Amino acid sequence: MEEGIREEDVTIQQALQEGTTFLSRMGLEGARLDAEVLLGKVVGGGREKLYVNYETALNPRDKNVFRHLLQRRARKEPVSYIIGQREFWSLDFLVTPAVLVPRAETELLVEVALKAMSTSDKGFPSEKILDLGTGSGAIAVSLAKERSDVEIWATDLSSGALDLARANASRHGVEAAIRFLQGDLFEPVKERHGFFSMIIFNPPYVRRAEIPNLPPDVRDWEPRTALDGGLDGLDFYRRIVLEGDLYLAAGGVIVLEIGADMGVEVRDLFAGVSCYSDTTVIRDYAGRDRVVTARKTV
Repeated sequence: MEEGIREEDVTIQQALQEGTTFLSRMGLEGARLDAEVLLGKVVGGGREKLYVNYETALNPRDKNVFRHLLQRRARKEPVSYIIGQREFWSLDFLVTPAVLVPRAETELLVEVALKAMSTSDKGFPSEKILDLGTGSGAIAVSLAKERSDVEIWATDLSSGALDLARANASRHGVEAAIRFLQGDLFEPVKERHGFFSMIIFNPPYVRRAEIPNLPPDVRDWEPRTALDGGLDGLDFYRRIVLEGDLYLAAGGVIVLEIGADMGVEVRDLFAGVSCYSDTTVIRDYAGRDRVVTARKTV
């Protein structure tokens, strides 16, 4: 018998307890939360339903499915890939191994972008936003949900990622607001010089030598192309700094997520190019460098 929950009849409470014990024994932090999310997926209705049906017995099918999901999590597969979704900006996004799992810290990128739009005094007739490396579409969809007046162009090298991003845009009713284009960074919009009022990007920024030290549920499961930022982690920032001004309108803004120790380095990259001003490093709510913004000089 596979490890996880016992063969005889068990209630939801017992299954949850035994699943937590199993995942803890397999060395997983957050075992209780993982077990709740997985069992909530099995019974339907999410974690909340578990506690109003605590004494209900699991039927044989649900018991077997829960055991299978526990085994997948024990192999360090991310919970988001197992259940096929992740919450971001209070929205549920479909996720698969074709894309990076959206992180809570990336919500600050959306927050900063929205604030930049609301305080802009440049008089753009409409906000045209370029979302580079859109992945699941979490950033583009979140912005479109918040601002019905924006026009978003979202690029990604992966056709699988774009298929998923389109599905998420449709899921949240903003497919008409976003154009999805396949290609490497700016390549799909190479004719759109001076067109965008904002470029937003959560680039790969893990230093290559640090990838083996990442948690196994990141290192072994998430797309390496979405993690690897080159030897010093700055490869994509260099490209954005050197190429981004071609596609920004005068007064347009670049908004980038950064690694927690990269604020000075990324700020210095912008300082080395005369076409940018007002470069700002913004810290997250834990006090770590998280977002850099820079404005194209008028």
